[in-house]
Order: sequence, then structure tokens, then C-alpha cells
Amino acid sequence: MMFKMKAKLLAGAAVALVLGTASAVADIKVGVLLPESGPAGLFGPSTRNSALLAAEAINAGGGINGEQIELVFADVGVPPAEAAQAALRLWKGQGAQAFVGMHDSAVREALIGRFNGQVPYVYTPVYEGNSCAPGLYVTGETPSQQLAPVIPYLAGKEGVSKWYLIGHDYNWPRDTNALAKGYIAEAGGEVVGEEYVPFTVSEFDSSLQRIRESGADAVLITLVGGGSVGFNVSFAGFGLDDQAIRLGTLIEENTLAGIGAENADRLYSSSGYFASIKTEAAASFAADYAAAFGGDGAALNGLGQSAYEGLMLLAALANKAGSLDVAAMDAAAEGTSWTSPRGANVLTGRHMAQTIYLADGSGGAFEVVAAFDSVASSEACTN
Repeated sequence: MMFKMKAKLLAGAAVALVLGTASAVADIKVGVLLPESGPAGLFGPSTRNSALLAAEAINAGGGINGEQIELVFADVGVPPAEAAQAALRLWKGQGAQAFVGMHDSAVREALIGRFNGQVPYVYTPVYEGNSCAPGLYVTGETPSQQLAPVIPYLAGKEGVSKWYLIGHDYNWPRDTNALAKGYIAEAGGEVVGEEYVPFTVSEFDSSLQRIRESGADAVLITLVGGGSVGFNVSFAGFGLDDQAIRLGTLIEENTLAGIGAENADRLYSSSGYFASIKTEAAASFAADYAAAFGGDGAALNGLGQSAYEGLMLLAALANKAGSLDVAAMDAAAEGTSWTSPRGANVLTGRHMAQTIYLADGSGGAFEVVAAFDSVASSEACTN
């Protein structure tokens, strides 16, 4: 794959795709489902931008089975039933033949039911794992990838053993923490508190008091978007950054910017991608992104980049299968390979092994402090 694309070409392609006025008539419409509202709306702009770059790269490389693609977008930062209706409008109303989704797990489950294996669907963000259905392919990190190598590393590096778990009240945080408890125990630690809050909560004083009283020296955060920002700002305001480190599995560059440098001391994030990764592919992609979208304020990050990842996988799968037919793609899926800003990837059990990076956000910018190569997902599919 070519990452070094001219900025003017990228910017022109982005405008054309957004407005639906590309000079060549697209043969295939691909629905991109992203949050442009709700708690995860923070991630929407960078997701859209990354998807546009992927479409340009795919079309420049010959498209999908020789046909050019056009992206059509829908906001799924809404309740699952509304998100499913939005996807249905793209599918049946606008003729989308495949989907790439960067959104929460509750929406994913609704879409699996709506699509019912009739259309290919690539799901890209961090998630809890073990989602397996006809036509579903996953690029996002799972708990075994983000936490199994990182928790013992932090136990040794920071000397922590007492963990407090806090997240939003839905399946991703709960399922992630169910697995995290095992990794904490294996590292010689214990869980001293666990709680889940509604998305509507914006004041965390009572939670922070419980963390203080628990004696926790480490906090695992599975809060989303604006909720994570509010919690982390208040955490620092309480002076808890002196008591405990923080580890987030959904804290990316936009969230860190919202938290602010003054509130990010000893704040770690575990991810398969950061904008500051020094590999040639990642650096080239970051330069292309900055050239095309550097002025719009949507910082490049792992969640946004995952849409690029998903579209490149979709193209690789469809080209290998020779069509966008779900049965053909399912038959071809195992072992499908593609290259992206995250490196050379192979689909195994509908998921991807990937390098996991641990970054320290102290000072307001992520600095990678450890990398764990080719970490496979224990939550992949078995058939």
C-alpha cells in the first residue's frame, strides 16, 4: 500500500467524497457508521477523516475488484434502535453494499441483528471480544490484547497492586473488567472497588471519594469520550494522581487533549495505535493525515485510524473473495492479509493480532513507554 499521497490530491478527494461529487462515478457504496453525536461524538471527525483517506487509497489501488468505491456516512452515536434505522437507510435507501462501523458495542449488537449476515460488516474500535456472526470481521483491540501484557508490566514498573475499576454501564466495560480481574490476580494484585455509571453522569465526586477510601494505587478506566474527560479532570482535582496511576483502554489523543496536560500525570493508555508511533508506515500515514486535515482540529488517534484499518480490511477481503458476497468473504476470511499504519496484518478468527503500545500521557502528549509485539486476541472466533 502506498502511504505517501500528495496533500492536494488527498484534500480534493476528501471534499469530493464528502459532497458526493467525485469525478469518477463510484460503482460501490460503502456505509461508514460513526458517532457524530452522544458521548463518543468526540471521535467522529477523526473517524470520518481516516475513512476518507482509506477510500482514496483503495481507489488509487484499483478499488474493490476493479470498481471504485464511494463512502456514505451515518451518525450512530444514538441509541441502538435509532442507529440500526440509520444503517438501514444507507443499506436499503442508498444502496450501500458493505459497512464499516466505529461505534459502541450496544450499537454493534443491534446492527448484527439488523444485517443478519446479508451484508459484510467490519467493526473497528476497541471492544470486549467474542462477537462472532456471519459477515462480521473485527480489527479492534480486545481485553486480552490491551490488558494481559500491560497489567503485569505496570505492576512491575509502578509497583501497583490495588486496582479500582470504573466504567460506563454497558457491555464493553463490564465484559472488559470481568477479564481484567483475572489479569490483575495473575499479576499478584487485587480489585478493591468496582463501579459502573450511566452515560448521563457528569459529576464524579462520590466515585472519587470511594477511590480515595479504597486505598487503590491503580485505576482502570473504561469510560467513554466526554465522561472520561470529566472523570480524569476531577481525578486530578481531587489530588488522586498522587495516590494512584490511571490506565485507560479508550483514552486517545482527543480525550487526552480534553483532559489537559495539568490533569494527566501518571495517566497511561493501552492501544494498538497512537499518532506518535515511530514506524515508517505510521509516520507516513500521520503525515498524510496532517497534510489533508491538519487544520480541522480533529487529532489523529487510534479510534479514528481504526476506520482506515477497517476499510483496508474490507477491500482486502472482497478482493480475495472476488466479491462482496458474505458467504464468499466468510470462506476467504481466514488468513487474509493487508498492510496499514498498524503494520502487516493477518485475519485470524475474524480478529487481528497486533502490536500493543503502552503510552504515558503525562505532560499532555502520549509517549510510548512499552510495546508488545504481535499480541493475539484470546477473544477471537473459533470458526
